[in-house]
Amino acid sequence: MKRRFAAVLPALVAVAASVPIALSTTPASAAAACGKTVADKDSSSWNKTADGANERSGSSTSCAINGVAYNTQRLDYHCYTIAGDYTWTYVRNDSTGVSGWIRDDLLSDYGSSVYCGF
Repeated sequence: MKRRFAAVLPALVAVAASVPIALSTTPASAAAACGKTVADKDSSSWNKTADGANERSGSSTSCAINGVAYNTQRLDYHCYTIAGDYTWTYVRNDSTGVSGWIRDDLLSDYGSSVYCGF
């Protein structure tokens, strides 16, 4: 059995070397500028929450605060983007009607899984 495998191995290596491999499926960093709004691309249910997280006008702590999302309020995720070392989700607070960007580590389930792509 080992002899057969040894004979086939070079052919398998040659085939594997000729198959293209995608190096990355992670989107490039694309921070949302202050004032950036986006359409709702995420069709997940509105049962997401945050506990006292600022809803900002862009995906940066230097952007203005539009409102605050609390754990008693339901959020509608629109999509996420990447800003530096963090991902941010654009949300509409269903309880207050306020929309804004929240850093994903502040959301109950770490944010949207749909990339904004702008």
